[in-house]
Amino acid sequence: MNHPIQLLMEQRRNGQNCGIESVCSANEYVLEVALRRSKLFNAPVLIEATANQVNQFGGYTGMYPQDFYDMVLKMASEIGVPEDHVILGGDHLGPLTWQNLPETEAMANSEVLVYQYARAGFTKIHLDTSMKVADDPDGLLSTETIARRGAILYKAAMKGYEELKATKPDAMRPVFVIGSEVPIPGGAQEAEDSLSVTKPEAFRDTVDTYRRIFKEEGIEDGMNDVVAVVTQPGVEFGDDQVFMYDRKAASDLCEALKDFPELCFEGHSTDYQSKECLKQMVEDGIAILKVGPALTYGLREGLFSLSMMEKELVPEEKQAHFIETLETAMLDNPNNWIKHYHGSTKQIALCRKYSFSDRARYYIGLPSVNAAIAKLFRNLTEYPIPMNMLHQYMPLTYLKVRDGIIPLEPKELALDSIVAFMEDYEYAIGR
Repeated sequence: MNHPIQLLMEQRRNGQNCGIESVCSANEYVLEVALRRSKLFNAPVLIEATANQVNQFGGYTGMYPQDFYDMVLKMASEIGVPEDHVILGGDHLGPLTWQNLPETEAMANSEVLVYQYARAGFTKIHLDTSMKVADDPDGLLSTETIARRGAILYKAAMKGYEELKATKPDAMRPVFVIGSEVPIPGGAQEAEDSLSVTKPEAFRDTVDTYRRIFKEEGIEDGMNDVVAVVTQPGVEFGDDQVFMYDRKAASDLCEALKDFPELCFEGHSTDYQSKECLKQMVEDGIAILKVGPALTYGLREGLFSLSMMEKELVPEEKQAHFIETLETAMLDNPNNWIKHYHGSTKQIALCRKYSFSDRARYYIGLPSVNAAIAKLFRNLTEYPIPMNMLHQYMPLTYLKVRDGIIPLEPKELALDSIVAFMEDYEYAIGR
């Protein structure tokens, strides 16, 4: 059975302009929206977990790879999405969370990580060995080192796949993404003045080095499983800035891709790009568009709007105080944002609420925050939102309610704030 992404690549080789958005999130509301959109369009959905979200130690979600796989497939079944439409991926699989360890230990952990992802049934694996570990020498990692570590992880993943296939003969063979110029997960940590687009020769060197190393390691055919290369096409975002796609600046890089018809580019940090920029990226060969923080940012934005309406409609003693509850949760456990937000006390407080990097996403699933969301939804069901107020706080969603596209229900209003971002990607990939 051909992998849906390999079918996508075949369509592109035949001249069809198409792509796929990659939903990188463990948030249940985001996953629900992604699966609903899959059902709406009767199309594959690509959902990815990152190494720090889900790993053999539980990650920050507390889930192992098998847990995440089972959760998503259960949600898909409940929503009515067939299993063969769900592509599960592992993002930044490698030493990402073990950079403080020496190579031997970091790579041993990484091998277990990719093995568990493939063994669970994840079929799109991003082999990310681009980050340095504790005993690496000063300076940038060589492409040679990155590729050699990537080959080790490829073997571990295929071991997991072969074991899965022994118990599930129709298990889909995984595809892989490689690349040495990989943006950090979740957006830039510091404000930047400009971005450097990957040089064509660096891209070619990555592919050529992987081919050579895979051959030396006796896994030459493994390059047939590689469908995409991560490069920097000039897109990124930070707290309050977004670098929009500049087709002219990326033209040399995208021209080089034409020499590799079996490959596409995977675009990381495509969050907050305009729908036209996203469409141009797909046209230029950046066919896999990863998005994560923008979707939870949309959710947070929707919940904030609902909270503002709750303050208008619901007696204070009954209010959920979602905004305040989220702030308290972030202050009680600052580890997930303190290294990312900079400036004065006031600036950092604003970042906790409004930053495009959306470190608030790490707190949305906490029991106290989930309880506040549930209470918010109950309150605004008991005290219905009038249409004139909806227009004030959620004008785009108002139009959908007015036209009967979505019901005037609190949860649906919050989910539509996620949909607003998803629609840009759907436009870009031709849905």
